[in-house]
Amino acid sequence: MKALGVLHSESSRGWGGQEVRTLKEMIALRALGHNVELVCPDDATLGIRSHAEGFTVHHARMRGGADMRSMLTIRSVLDKRRFDVLNTHSGHDSLVAGMAGRLARTPLIVRTRHLALPITSLATYNWIPHRVVAVSHFVRKYLISAGVPESRVETIYDGIVKPEPLAHSTLRDELGLDSSAVIAGIVAMLRGKKGHEDLIAAVRPIMADRPHLHVVMAGSGGEFDRLKSMIDDFGLTHRIHLLGFRNDINNVLRGCDLFVLPTHQEALGQAFIEAMAMGLPVIGTHVDGVPELIDSGVNGLLVPAQDVDALRGALMRLIDDAPLRARFGLAARIKTDGNFTVESMASETVDFYRRGIDRARRVCDPWRAAA
Repeated sequence: MKALGVLHSESSRGWGGQEVRTLKEMIALRALGHNVELVCPDDATLGIRSHAEGFTVHHARMRGGADMRSMLTIRSVLDKRRFDVLNTHSGHDSLVAGMAGRLARTPLIVRTRHLALPITSLATYNWIPHRVVAVSHFVRKYLISAGVPESRVETIYDGIVKPEPLAHSTLRDELGLDSSAVIAGIVAMLRGKKGHEDLIAAVRPIMADRPHLHVVMAGSGGEFDRLKSMIDDFGLTHRIHLLGFRNDINNVLRGCDLFVLPTHQEALGQAFIEAMAMGLPVIGTHVDGVPELIDSGVNGLLVPAQDVDALRGALMRLIDDAPLRARFGLAARIKTDGNFTVESMASETVDFYRRGIDRARRVCDPWRAAA
């Protein structure tokens, strides 16, 4: 079949789960033989990393929905390159790039919804794009309840690169810990709604009775200094290890005994998938799309968000029961085997694009009719 030309747009300058998924999708689509490019602000981390991966990256500031200069820049890119698909990801680029796509008569415009937050503009789901991708069934149901027609929205789960088996982790050597230590790991941006402070509050009382317990926190963000000060004030610097940003997440996870992410909101949770694929038991919160990954009592435990006592109970249950950790971890790995792969994400995305293009050709589009 004909290779597709796909232009992704992203107005975000940061680096989190949304941008990670977008880059993984770009790499996977390119591996299938499709032409994939990106438009973003010139200081966007996604653009910098995409360029390092060999992608063509176009620049537009996309500072707001009325940024006509960016709109014209993106329309010019679309006109010259003749893309089959424009895939937008954030609010500003969904307006600016989406309108450019309409003016350029791009055959298919897709909006991907990565977040479990209230939407601010139905136009960027109902009027500008032809179709919408939701990263979880929770997000899909929310969009439908907010007024997006059911036929427009399809769930495509995040995919990960499966870890290589039996590789040795250097984490314990790095921290000076031996095999007797029980390590609970969290991988997430250091921001309030990820629940780092809840985790510190939960483990602080039980560390006195469990000298073998350690927590590692991998990730960067605006809360780093505040969390570091908190940990220092509690005298737990040698027990709660702030690792900062890491490029070797699989290495970090492989050195852990369990994974915990007490997030307050989460569209799905790539970090849970990565930990489960590594065979780790997981502790999460009963919010948004997380229960689509964690079967409580089977591959992990779910607790109410911001419930420190319940979180502490779940932690003690896994810390004190190695056989239970092993049973949950095996079930977690089984759940991810053959599922949640970048290959399946890419395959589903291409199929979604082709069906959308075919439908757009058959259905009268008022924008095309007026052109």
